Parts: sequence; C-alpha cells; structure tokens
Amino acid sequence: MLRHALAAFAVFASLALGGCGYNDFQRLDEQTNAAWSEVLNQYQRRADLIPNIVATVKGEANFEQETLTRVVEARSRATSIQATPELVNDPAAFQRFQAAQGEVSSALSRLLAVVENYPNLKANQGFQDLRVQLEGTENRITVARNRYIKAVQEFNVLARSFPNNLTAMVFGYDPKPNFTVQNEAEISQPPAVNFDFGKPAAPGGAPPAAPPASR
Repeated sequence: MLRHALAAFAVFASLALGGCGYNDFQRLDEQTNAAWSEVLNQYQRRADLIPNIVATVKGEANFEQETLTRVVEARSRATSIQATPELVNDPAAFQRFQAAQGEVSSALSRLLAVVENYPNLKANQGFQDLRVQLEGTENRITVARNRYIKAVQEFNVLARSFPNNLTAMVFGYDPKPNFTVQNEAEISQPPAVNFDFGKPAAPGGAPPAAPPASR
C-alpha cells in the first residue's frame, strides 16, 4: 500500500514539476551554459593569437609602442578574470568580464588601424595570416555571443513568466545577465589614427586643428 502511495506521489510530483517549468529550466540552463562555454572558447582563441600578433608587429621599426602596450595590457586584464561557468549568474562579475573583453576589441581595432601606416607590415605574409585568423575569430565571437544572447533571453523569459517564476523562486533560478551595448557609441567610433608621429592624436579621435592661414 505504501509503495503504491509513494509511486502515486512520485507521478504527481513529476507532473507538477513539469507543469511549472522545472524541466524547461533544466534544459535552458544547460543550453545557456553550453552557449557560454563557446563564447569563452572563442575569446580564448583570440587571446592566444595576440602574443603572436604583438611579436610580429614588434619587428617593425618605430611602430607605436603605446598601441602595442594597450593591446598587451588589455589582454592581461581580460585573461586575469576567472571566467568560470558560475560567472553567468553573477551580474557584477559578468559586467567586468564584458568590459575587459571590450577593451581588448578596442585595442586590437586601434592596432589594425595603425598598421595601415606601415607598408612592410601590410606586405608581411606572416602578419597577414595572423590578421585573417583574427578576423575569423572575431566573426566566431559574434556568432557565439548571439547564440548566448538568444539562450539567455529564452531562459529569462521563462524565469519571469507566471507560474514559472514561482518555480524559479523556489529553486533559485534567477534571470541571467546578458551582453549589453551600453558603450556601443564608443566601440563603434573608429579609433584615432595619427599620421603625424611627431604629434599626439587629438582627444576623442578628432582631427588636429588646422594651422592658421598665412597672411
């Protein structure tokens, strides 16, 4: 009798959990974690390319040291963040991670813009191969980020919808942080390229003031 009662309770509990979204939470949580792992893989791939890119560029005489330093320091800050699976459940840590990767993107964008001033580097087959790999990696990062954004959106909609939000509250399924575009204007602005290496670039990427007309 007790065995039948336990079996009936198990069936009831299974149906109740399924009806309140528990199984969906499990599925979407795994989906989000898998998407996040792919994001990390692509960011790591980019980080692994940077030392080779920097080493190649260093071989060019008189290359802007400040540009190289920015790339190296940005990579160092990004790789110092322990990007564990739990990071996706910590909004503050996720924001720091996103900001650090944004700095890497900005520094690399500046580097590639400055390279245009160096014909020897542009003609260097080794550098061009690295550049192609970097561009491919950036594309993979975009694809991976988009998949993660979609996975998080599905999870968060479930977590905020009634009655699934009650299940989320009971089992601790909080909405997950997602990538933002708070600094979209800054990222989309082309990096300042100073063609006159004797003068510093104007603040904000603005061109230097024109000299006064002679009288």
